[in-house]
Amino acid sequence: MKGVIVTADDFGAAIEINEAVEAAHRDGILTAASLMVTGMAAADAVARAKRLPALRVGLHLVLVEGTPALPPAEIPDLVDAGGLFRSDMASMGVDMFFRPAVRRQLTAEIAAQFEAFRATGLRLDHVNAHKHFHLHPTVAGRIIAIGRRFGMSAARVPAEPAAILRRIEPGSRAVQPMLLAPVTGLLQARFAMAGLLVPRQVFGLTWSGAMTESRLAGVLRHLPAGLSEIYLHPAVSNDFPGAAPGYGYAQELAALMAPSVLAALQETGAARGGFGDFKAAEFGA
Repeated sequence: MKGVIVTADDFGAAIEINEAVEAAHRDGILTAASLMVTGMAAADAVARAKRLPALRVGLHLVLVEGTPALPPAEIPDLVDAGGLFRSDMASMGVDMFFRPAVRRQLTAEIAAQFEAFRATGLRLDHVNAHKHFHLHPTVAGRIIAIGRRFGMSAARVPAEPAAILRRIEPGSRAVQPMLLAPVTGLLQARFAMAGLLVPRQVFGLTWSGAMTESRLAGVLRHLPAGLSEIYLHPAVSNDFPGAAPGYGYAQELAALMAPSVLAALQETGAARGGFGDFKAAEFGA
């Protein structure tokens, strides 16, 4: 059996992203979106999601390079002088692991973002974290503990099969998935033990911001057995506040709606939906 979830990250970060999510869901293969509850366009994203009942929406936890849910004064060790989350992930990770005060602030902020998602009235389909910060064991532990209180039932682990990428693009090095493999394997096991649905493989790490039509069609044509997630960063423009340098946002939107991609999806015979759809069907990850 094959199943596929096609997710857009950063939903709510900008109107340009929200417009792309709606278009890719209505006229493309997008089935899910991960919401930044503190994003500048979060309210618009929620309103769109409520008009799109088949779009499955999860929580995209932001703990780095973004706006916190709590007042900066309550989480002083997580933010910079401007009140935004710090960008030094390595130093933050050390602080979270060794400093109890930082762990308390982290716990409060994660809970606040879960609470903000619940306040939207949307059903929580899944959870992941901006820049995959949930690979940090302290962050992962807090997500598991807090998520239970909010009905979390599924999560992403960016375990990308490098061998498949090389089949799609011979010569592709796909170094990042190989380096992360020990960590992602442990996290998959940890989330599974917590009763969470975790796709067996995830695509989007190596080609983050560069998922072209040919690459997306290639992933679908080489889709392995079990449940897969493909995540992208679509937007209607490459130029908007907060856009990552070098990301082909508009290119990724075009890929999600391309006839060749729609055809490749049909050829797979794969079931598609959101995390919750596969959880309810007890689909083998």
